[in-house]
Amino acid sequence: MSDRRLVAAVFLNVALTFAQIIGGVVSGSLALIADALHNFSDAASLGIALFARKVGRRSADKLMTFGYARAELVAALINLTTLLLIGFYLLIEAINRFADPQPIEGWTVIGVAGVALIIDIVTAVMVYAGTKDSLNMKAAFLHNVSDALASVGVIIAGVLILLYDLYIADLMITIIIAAYVIYQGIFLMPKTVRLLMGAVPDEVEFDRIVWKLRSSSGVKAVHHVHVWSLSEHQSALEAHLVPSEQSLEKFEQIKASVREMLKREFAIEHATLEACLEYACDNDLLPPHGVEPSESHRHDDEH
Repeated sequence: MSDRRLVAAVFLNVALTFAQIIGGVVSGSLALIADALHNFSDAASLGIALFARKVGRRSADKLMTFGYARAELVAALINLTTLLLIGFYLLIEAINRFADPQPIEGWTVIGVAGVALIIDIVTAVMVYAGTKDSLNMKAAFLHNVSDALASVGVIIAGVLILLYDLYIADLMITIIIAAYVIYQGIFLMPKTVRLLMGAVPDEVEFDRIVWKLRSSSGVKAVHHVHVWSLSEHQSALEAHLVPSEQSLEKFEQIKASVREMLKREFAIEHATLEACLEYACDNDLLPPHGVEPSESHRHDDEH
């Protein structure tokens, strides 16, 4: 996704937010204001993602020797935290209004929500191109889709108000929007935090990596394997290998072969491999020797 399209999506969502807030105040619809705040979180998310993408492209330097790619993860954490705060705020406001429902202008709600629905769909189409390789863009796309669904809900609430004076429908839609916003934040937060903490990425299976290292030609044993995420799509590894032959030239060949295997099978391009004598390596908590982890076993572990 190009930066220009991202900028255009930000401006569209900011303009829509102000229009929805004005419409919500004029009509008295909390659901419309709820949709506006959710939409504003999308605009902020896209804006922060744009800034983070620019920072993430910076080359490595003495301060950040691995580069600035994690900037997008920091942006994702900020966006998700804001999303959760907005969701809980809307939930509390809706519960408080149940005690004292307010009159609502149904036609204003329907008109503003209809425009919002069109803009949400256009923005979602614009953002979709970047969802394949960015957690930020996936979150932004889900936000826009949920915004479109929220706008549909607000339109339904407006129709019920016009036909049956069912003002409580506005509050029910607000609660549904708030619950969905909270669900999105809770769903994406754990992965973002894990990546920021340098955890093994979901795509990388630690036991299988260890097994492949142990199975490499010329490797007698493996110790102190560490795998961590540099960014959403970059991983690094370091390990101590005990070579079968005590030869510097032979070990250089082993390292070249192991690095090629890690890159080919696990997309790990940054690997630090050191040689050590088995008696000199401290005990660690690597999985026991055995057969390669099976596909079914790996899926069981995930659950």
